Amino acid sequence: MSKKIAVLITDEFEDSEFTSPAEAYKKAGHQVITIENKAGNVIKGKQGKAKVTIDKSIDDVKVADFDALLLPGGHSPDTLRGDDRFVEFTRAFAKSGKPIFAICHGPQLLINADVVRGRKLTTVKPVVVDVKNAGAEFFDKEVVVDQNTLVTSRTPDDLPAFNRESLKILAA
Repeated sequence: MSKKIAVLITDEFEDSEFTSPAEAYKKAGHQVITIENKAGNVIKGKQGKAKVTIDKSIDDVKVADFDALLLPGGHSPDTLRGDDRFVEFTRAFAKSGKPIFAICHGPQLLINADVVRGRKLTTVKPVVVDVKNAGAEFFDKEVVVDQNTLVTSRTPDDLPAFNRESLKILAA
């Protein structure tokens, strides 16, 4: 069954942390919908390899429209967590119990949404202290799956495991 995956993303995202999962999800028959400040905006990855045209404005979406949430890393999550609309969307998504897939700096949005306390996850090294201070249990592993609703990975090197585990959850 095809699922709709929301992607909160803005400039300076880590190129492969969006393109690799998005390609894997589309290949499996799922829809990937990018969300930023304004539909039609063109954003660029921090490596300069990927450009993304935004599908929807954060003002025009609601959690009920989607089956899962992808939070790619890079500088994008740090930028987005400064905007309450993205933090509220992330919080509501977590409270819905729907799956969230976050890689690298992606958990920064989860931290600001105050939804990691008591959860098991991994992240890139510079965010580890923030994750622990927010009450999460950190594991230095390529992928951590918590309660079949949260998949996290550390870096682009972990993308094969990240994609594999998120696709398993999407197939359920």
